[in-house]
Amino acid sequence: MENRKTALITGGTKGIGLGIAEVLLENGWSVGITGTSEKSVDAAMGELTKTYGPDSVSGFICDVRDGEAQKEAVNKLVEKFGGLDLLVANAGVGHFADISEMTVEQWNEVIDVNLTGVFHSIKAGLEDLKKSNGFFITIASLAGTNFFPRGAAYCASKFGLVGFTQAVMLDLRDHGIRTSTIMPGSVATHFNGNQPGPKDDWKIQPEDIGQMVLELFNMNPRTLPSKIEVRPSMPPKK
Repeated sequence: MENRKTALITGGTKGIGLGIAEVLLENGWSVGITGTSEKSVDAAMGELTKTYGPDSVSGFICDVRDGEAQKEAVNKLVEKFGGLDLLVANAGVGHFADISEMTVEQWNEVIDVNLTGVFHSIKAGLEDLKKSNGFFITIASLAGTNFFPRGAAYCASKFGLVGFTQAVMLDLRDHGIRTSTIMPGSVATHFNGNQPGPKDDWKIQPEDIGQMVLELFNMNPRTLPSKIEVRPSMPPKK
């Protein structure tokens, strides 16, 4: 395991998070993923360890709304792999409804997971990222700059996440930590009840975001793309 880089990816059991994990593992990294249920973590770990072996990957049951649980996941990762070089705050949820129909519970869940959860992520990983002069990446959305009907909670969370990440970037560079936010458009994932399939071939694929994360990390440290918008290059014509 000597000289291997180590990453922790929240919400890493499927979709974008799993795609990032797979790209990093393919490139010789050690990776930890978090998920909110034993079932989801076990399923992802089964898939990853079958391909990459158990020595390269760890899974943690962790709700990002729980700061102590996130810190415990970081501690276990560092204990196993020796450090933390990259923290990807990817976990997210979406509830979409007209504001007259949106419940307080839906609003709170979206804000608590998509925004406050990221606060807990960086607080949990900060000291170890300082030691490694590491990288902190948040997965936002084009909904962080483009608003749409029935998206009040989701847009608020992603607008907030973009602003949060940019401000944190200014704080963390004083500690030798680079920070970026990636803002994808349509991605072929299970988000919002979608079942990925051939109909999603035109969309960004999760591994495309993984490749972007890897390239960001490998960029010369003197240069920092701090906010990246990414879209499908050829969406269907309306």
